[in-house]
Amino acid sequence: MRRRLVAVLSAVAAVAGLVFGVPAATGHAPQAAAAACSAPNWVAGQWYDVGAVVRYTNGGYYRAKNANPGYDPVISTWYWEPYSCGGGTDPGTCSYPNWVAGQWYDVGAVVRYTNGGYYRAKNANPGYDPVISTWYWEPYSCGGGTDPGTCSYPNWVAGQWYDVGAVVRYTNGGYYRAKNANPGYDPVISTWYWEPYSCGGGTDPGNPGNPGAFVVSEGQFNQIFPGRNSFYTYSGLTAALSAYPGFATTGSDTVKKQEAAAFLANVDHETGGLVYIVEQNTANYPHYCDWNQSYGCPAGQAAYYGRGPIQLSWNFNYKAAGDALGIDLLGNPWQVEQNSAVAWKTGLWYWNTQSGPGTMTPHNAMVNGRGFGETIRSINGSIECNGGNPAQVESRVSKYRQISSILGVDPGANLYC
Repeated sequence: MRRRLVAVLSAVAAVAGLVFGVPAATGHAPQAAAAACSAPNWVAGQWYDVGAVVRYTNGGYYRAKNANPGYDPVISTWYWEPYSCGGGTDPGTCSYPNWVAGQWYDVGAVVRYTNGGYYRAKNANPGYDPVISTWYWEPYSCGGGTDPGTCSYPNWVAGQWYDVGAVVRYTNGGYYRAKNANPGYDPVISTWYWEPYSCGGGTDPGNPGNPGAFVVSEGQFNQIFPGRNSFYTYSGLTAALSAYPGFATTGSDTVKKQEAAAFLANVDHETGGLVYIVEQNTANYPHYCDWNQSYGCPAGQAAYYGRGPIQLSWNFNYKAAGDALGIDLLGNPWQVEQNSAVAWKTGLWYWNTQSGPGTMTPHNAMVNGRGFGETIRSINGSIECNGGNPAQVESRVSKYRQISSILGVDPGANLYC
């Protein structure tokens, strides 16, 4: 379960972009911008230089933002913008066409959706739904720019596929955006895949990322793990804390911080600084199935390799952890490498309930004053302790001292084993 080399999993999204070529403005008579709404009617196929103003068929006026060979002002919004008679853009005109499923839209196109709201294409697309396909569309206000108050996103549906950028309304009334594509994982639990989202765009400022009274702030977490894999999120850790409410909340403030520092120091050692998610040596994978267990290895002989912050391995450990957490990890051990909160929960499960080769759980070692050294014994026993590998022990102790300093707490006594 411990000190295995593991490989970084990365979710890679390939995004296609469009490049617009703007023809040179040679051989064409410039169009004069009228100050009193006396601009000529727009003519399809006629050349317009930057700044040209025209009267469209809907009675509205439009100014060329980019030179173009007579593109439609309502459709080709990268080339045209609404124009008011007094000059400047029209702050109140919303004369955009209705969205049509399956119709091609270039970057900048603005449409009126079936809910009455307006949306602008952030990326060219073949008529994807503006409310669902939020990587391609963004809310748009009549005065230009994104609409800071519109939240017309669909309800989250478990098991439905969501692309990167999709925004959903969760059952708690909050909105969440997909950071990574996923098959409908829970936005509150699967924080590697989802992040809180505010109606004005960006992450929700009402979720500061330090729920409850966890003694490690997000800033400190980032300082402790400057090169961590994005899978190991702070929000995933704090979401997992509810599984073991006694963790880092027992005893004095000093003890609480010491326990948090001890856990994170050991996690750092097991994952190379929260870099590794799964065991790297794939040759070991088939070795972690104990067929003597009555439940066997339903996920496959090679499915129970090391994963997560404590590198959970073996079918019997996945079974025990899953039973304790109410998650089917025996049948689907891949959840530990796919779901940040689940990964953190497995680490907390071991920390709070397993004594391993030691005589007590790491949690009890810290809250009962046995010291950081006893947590090493509970994780790796004589492999490191009692002279087994002094360099590894020193590595853990050094990180524990560093984290203690960041948290502003004395590391205490009994640091070695």
